[in-house]
Amino acid sequence: MPDAEGRDLLVSARTGSGKTVAFGLAMGPTLLAGTGSTPRALVVAPTRELALQVARELEWLYAQTGLRIQACVGGMDPIRESRGLRAGAHIVVGTPGRLCDHLDRKVLDLSALSTVVLDEADEMLDMGFRDELEHLLDATPATRRSLLFSATIPKEIVEMAGRYQKNALRIATADSEEPHADIQYRMVPFAQREREHVVVNLLRFLEPKSALVFCMTREGVNHLHSALLERGFTAVALSGELSQAERGRALTALRDGRARVLVATDVAARGLDLPALDLVIHADLPWDAQTLKHRSGRTGRAGRKGTAVIMAPLHRLRIAERLVREAKVDAAWTPPPSSAAIAERDQERLMVQISEMPVGEEEDKALATRLLETHTAEDLAARLVAMCRGALPAPEELPETEHAVNRMRAPVRKPTPSGPAPGGSGVWFRVNIGREEDADPRWLVPLLCKKGGVEKRHIGELRIRDRDTFFEVAPDVADRFDAAAQRPDKRFPGLRFSKAGRQS
Repeated sequence: MPDAEGRDLLVSARTGSGKTVAFGLAMGPTLLAGTGSTPRALVVAPTRELALQVARELEWLYAQTGLRIQACVGGMDPIRESRGLRAGAHIVVGTPGRLCDHLDRKVLDLSALSTVVLDEADEMLDMGFRDELEHLLDATPATRRSLLFSATIPKEIVEMAGRYQKNALRIATADSEEPHADIQYRMVPFAQREREHVVVNLLRFLEPKSALVFCMTREGVNHLHSALLERGFTAVALSGELSQAERGRALTALRDGRARVLVATDVAARGLDLPALDLVIHADLPWDAQTLKHRSGRTGRAGRKGTAVIMAPLHRLRIAERLVREAKVDAAWTPPPSSAAIAERDQERLMVQISEMPVGEEEDKALATRLLETHTAEDLAARLVAMCRGALPAPEELPETEHAVNRMRAPVRKPTPSGPAPGGSGVWFRVNIGREEDADPRWLVPLLCKKGGVEKRHIGELRIRDRDTFFEVAPDVADRFDAAAQRPDKRFPGLRFSKAGRQS
């Protein structure tokens, strides 16, 4: 892009979109034209894992140039890093805290820097690294070029760009409002007491090669991790209490296939580069829509398809719907997989698995012939199926969830004859809740009864529109309902009621 040549850049790009190669190429001309052994480029990343990943990609990109790259991250030997910096490093890649340590010790010299890159800048601000970033940027020459890469461009990023960049070119590689096309979203309602069982059934039904399960707390991570291990899953955990060595071992186990499930908190999972991840499960709802998109974005990377499952507790369905609506993603509502559905899926998978098993050597065939002398082929095949099935974690029964989901699917009961007669013989009211707030008779009628001090039989026809709902109230309780509805109520601070004319 000719307009971008030599300019400061403010780039919004999804993780996994190839931005490391992009900024690696962007800083190439000044890197290759420079002289001396002091750092010419500085790349700052939010986490140790992402920094090391960036360093590896830059080593590959500049392998034939003779440029030396030094990683500086927490959990690694700082003395060895210091030696590497003093020996001469042209590109330094690191985390904010460790880079500031080397800067304060006069080991990291930024005086000749030509380019500084902030990778995943929004994450670094979310993690509280503003002071460290400003300390590093203040130590760089005013003539240096700055490239800010961020999945989102919140107000704090704009402010930082205004302070440290000059006439920056804004580049959006994808519409920030546009849903990630490579991620399929699912919303799964469940009863809270069966949360772990639902996670188990999701993993068993979808059978991903690798999955990331998000919990809100480290206690939640430890509990769910233990539950999955107990049921036979190869799982590892990642939370803030683990050492860098333990984190590294967990990620290596997931990447090389020794583990198939990673259970993590939001903080521990920031900046992870797991390009082969098939599935993300939100076992706990995130705080906000941005976190929902960030978590889900761990899958569907580098052109691969992925699935994000949002587990919605029955008592927090409206919160889950609001998060999805604010994130502007299309999530299909599906019940959690039942044990029967998993058994049916297992049959299909076992058919393929057994059919693709390699044929044995001659001695194996000889043993098979002997077995056929004393057992039928059907009996031997059944034993093989049982052996393969026995290696799979058992699915869980979900009685509370299935009962609740069946009730949600049931048609809404029509008003009883004792209520207002169809056609408008009751008194019509209006409330400021409509389709945009996901108004539904299943929860709207109980809310009206509670607010107006009436019984369900007193509420008649409902007509839900985009931003409001008209409803009938039996004439003999209409005045009582109106008086109660107009009284201030801390339980329903946003509700506004008014009488309406006859609805035709």
